[in-house]
Formats: sequence, C-alpha cells, structure tokens
Amino acid sequence: MSRIQEYWLSGPIAGVPALLQPSAHALLQSVREVKGYLADFPEEKLWEQPFGRASVGFHLRHFTGVLDRLMTYAKEESLTDAQFQFLKNEGNGENAPSAQEMITDFEQKVDEALAYFKTLPESALTEARFVGRKKLPTTVIGLLFHAAEHSQRHVGQLLVTVSALKN
Repeated sequence: MSRIQEYWLSGPIAGVPALLQPSAHALLQSVREVKGYLADFPEEKLWEQPFGRASVGFHLRHFTGVLDRLMTYAKEESLTDAQFQFLKNEGNGENAPSAQEMITDFEQKVDEALAYFKTLPESALTEARFVGRKKLPTTVIGLLFHAAEHSQRHVGQLLVTVSALKN
C-alpha cells in the first residue's frame, strides 16, 4: 500500500471546490487505508479492545457516523433519531454488520460527502453553522475540514489497533 501515490498528490478531484480539495483527498485516503489495513483482519477480533482502547469495529462505525453527523450540520439540518441511535451504538458490537459492510458504509458516506462538496460554491464555505444541542459555532468549511481530519485521526488509531490484534 505504501507504493500507491497518496490522493493529495493525484491532482484535483473534478467538481470539488479548490478549498475543499484537501478534505476530499483526506476522505478518499481514509477509505483506501482502511481497506488496506483490514484486508486480512480476522472478523472475530473486530470488537476486541486491546489495552482498553477502542475496538476496530468502533472506529469503523465512528468515522462513518461522524462524517454523517457533520454533513448534517453543514447542511443546516438537525440530527435524526436514527443518527442518535447510530451514535449510541457505535461502540456496541451487538448485531453489528461485518467489517466489509462497515467499510462499504464508510465508502458510501465518503461518496455522499464528495457529491455534497460539488454542490457548494466557495462563497458558502465561510457561512456560519452550529454543532449539537449547545449550538457550538463553526463554519461550513470548519465542519468539512474536521470531518476529514477526524477520519484520518481514527484511521491512524485503527491501524495501531489492527497491528496490536494481528500480533
């Protein structure tokens, strides 16, 4: 996987505003890395928590859920009951889908995000947005940047957990 050129070096993604290219590249890189890290990961270890840390399954669900929630806020929408239920169950392996299904869910959520990026004029990126019940202030670009960096952060944590559980 290390020989594959990273997305940020692959040129612009057609239709994505220039200021959102780094976020788009980071999200695509996250999908690629997750697929690579979990290529031969044993399904029975998906919910193990080595050293008391978050499981691989949690990370897979979490970055999908976070991306979904942050996109909702960027669109000035409220979270739905289904989103709150998803959040509640991110760390719960009961009735959880397989690793491959969760990877597919994440990839689909990234595709949705990129489609949304393509609808945004750059002038909209500095528009005010609010997060959560406390209505914490941010901007559209703040939400979309955080979605990408948050995904990358959890991919890094997932890599460490995968490495610990494979040995």
